[in-house]
Amino acid sequence: MTEILLRSKGSIGIMVEAEVIIPDIFAGKKKEEIEGLIVWQGPFSLPLAEFFDVDVRSGAGLLEDTGSDGTRPDETSILIEGDVSRVKRIGQGMKAGRIEIHGSAGMHLGAEMTGGSILVRGDAGSWAGREMKGGLLHIAGSAADHIGSAYRGSWRGMTGGEIRIDGSARSQLGGGLVGGQIVVAGNVENFCGIRQSGGLIVVKGSAMRGVGAEMNGGTIAVCGDIRQFSPGFIETGHEENVKLGDMQLEGLYAKFTGDYALGKNPKGSLYCREG
Repeated sequence: MTEILLRSKGSIGIMVEAEVIIPDIFAGKKKEEIEGLIVWQGPFSLPLAEFFDVDVRSGAGLLEDTGSDGTRPDETSILIEGDVSRVKRIGQGMKAGRIEIHGSAGMHLGAEMTGGSILVRGDAGSWAGREMKGGLLHIAGSAADHIGSAYRGSWRGMTGGEIRIDGSARSQLGGGLVGGQIVVAGNVENFCGIRQSGGLIVVKGSAMRGVGAEMNGGTIAVCGDIRQFSPGFIETGHEENVKLGDMQLEGLYAKFTGDYALGKNPKGSLYCREG
C-alpha cells in the first residue's frame, strides 16, 4: 500500500476545485508529478503544490525519488491533514483506493464515486456523495444539504454504495435516492428522501418536515420524532423490532405508505418509531 500525504498550507480564500485528488489519478505517480497536478481557483489553473505539501510513502518509508510507481488505485491511500472545507470535489468519481481527511471537507466530496472508501474526521459540505454509485463515504462529523442526492436538473440521486453520518445532516438528504443506503446517527432537517424511488435511509434522530415528499419507492425509517408529517402518507400497520437490510431497529414502529400526493399507487415505505 502506498500512502500519499497532503498537508494543507493554510487558509484558502476562493474555493478550490480539486477533482484530481483521487487514488485513480495519484496511483503510479512520482511526488513531483502529484505536486504538478492542476486544480482550479476561480478562473486560474494552479498546481496542487500551491495549496498542499506532498509526501509519498510506502510500507518501506518515504519515497522522495521513486514516488508511487507500480501501485494500483486499490493499493493507494490518500491522507489529507488540515481543514479542506474550501476544497471542492475531493474523491469525485473515484473507483478504488482510500481517502482519509483529518479535518472538514468541502462540497461534492465523493460525488459520483463507484468504489473505494472515504473517511472524513470532521464535517462535510453540501452534495457529498452526490449521485454516488458504490463505495463507502463515512462522515464522522455532520453534513450539509443534498447528501447522496441528485444534482440540479436530474431525477436520479445515489444508486449504490453506503453513506454513514455520525452527526446530523441538513435538508434534502437522499433526494432522488434510487439505491444504496444512508444512515444518519443524528437529526435531519427538511425533505429527507424527497422523490426517493429506491434504497434505504435510516435517521436515528428526529426530522423536521417533508420526510418522503413525492416518494414512490424505497424505505425511510425515523427513530425519533417527525415534527411536521407529510400529508400524503397512510398508516398501514405496526411492526416491532423492524429489520431493514442488515439493520435491526429496536422498539415499536408505525408503518406508512406514500406519497399518495404523487399518485394512486405509491410504493414508498416510511417507518416512524412510536412512544
